[in-house]
Amino acid sequence: MLPMTILIDAVPRCVVRPTDNKDLQRFIRNARGYLVVGNPEGRISHRGADPGEAAKWSDALALHKAWGGADEDFFGVPL
Repeated sequence: MLPMTILIDAVPRCVVRPTDNKDLQRFIRNARGYLVVGNPEGRISHRGADPGEAAKWSDALALHKAWGGADEDFFGVPL
């Protein structure tokens, strides 16, 4: 999948690149506490990352790889 932006009440929170829709839904379910911190009633949604958000994700992946990390070990970055 392409990088996806996770939004809380329509405000971008993080950019992730899940392998499939099941992986995306699992992330949203498991990360809910982190995603809605301070706003437990927040509505979680997602959309494709815009070019600026995708660039942040790409830069974070490049940094991850620079220290020896593998592509499959990198999932996302907070915004």
